[in-house]
Order: sequence, then structure tokens, then C-alpha cells
Amino acid sequence: MNKIEIINQTNENIAELKTVKKVLKSAMEKEKLKNTSFNIIIVNNDYIKELNSTYRKIDKTTDVITFALEDENSVTLPTKERILGDIYISLDKAKLQSIEYEHSLLRELSFLAVHGFYHLLGYDHMTKEDEKVMFKKQEEVLEENGIKR
Repeated sequence: MNKIEIINQTNENIAELKTVKKVLKSAMEKEKLKNTSFNIIIVNNDYIKELNSTYRKIDKTTDVITFALEDENSVTLPTKERILGDIYISLDKAKLQSIEYEHSLLRELSFLAVHGFYHLLGYDHMTKEDEKVMFKKQEEVLEENGIKR
């Protein structure tokens, strides 16, 4: 059974998170994942800036940052469950970007969560070719769940 834990470290009630979880579950089904888990952690700008500075040496806020447990040097855990890692999303940045891009907070949170999910699976957008593959997958998941711009 797949599992997504959403941890809201802000003081805000975020009604959109229930739908975000549903969107992510559909992405897991689309990728044919079984017995897989990961976490979504909702934080504020100060917290994500600290993470970005500490782990990426970039001293500024970001919208989403992922910490994948799987990579080319992965350690195999003695469990039948596949644990992908953690996705941190800045609620402050998501709110601002939803206004800038003129779409809902649900759309922005869903996009950031799905974007982080594909990073956990090893997708990236460092080249045009890789970006095309990753962004196509993201948009398909969002569209299939009725998440529109």
C-alpha cells in the first residue's frame, strides 16, 4: 500500500492539502508504484530558506526542495516498503506564486507537490530534454485530476 504523509508545520489550516494528497496518489498509481511512501512537509519561507542555505548553499527562499533517499548510491533498507524521501514546500512562496501566475493555491500546491514527487523519482530539468519529459509527466497528472491553470 502506498502512503503519503503530509505534515503542516505552519499555523495555517490548508484545506487544499486533502486534494493535493489525492493528486499525488494518482501520480503514484500512474507510475505503478507499490508499497511506496514519502512525506510532504509544509513550511514557511524562513524554514525553507534555511534548508536551501544549509543543503544547497543558496541563501534565498525557494518554493520546493526535495531530499531523495534513493540515488545512484542508495542504501537498501531492510524493509519491503520503498521510501522515496521528503518534499518541503513553502506555503508563503506557494501563495505568492499563485497570485503571480493567476491561478489557485490548489493549483500551485499541487504543481509543487507533483514536481517534488518526480524529483524524488529521479527526474530532473537540468537539460531541455529532461525538462520536457519531467514537465510532460507533471502536466498529465495535473490535467487528469482536473487541476487547471
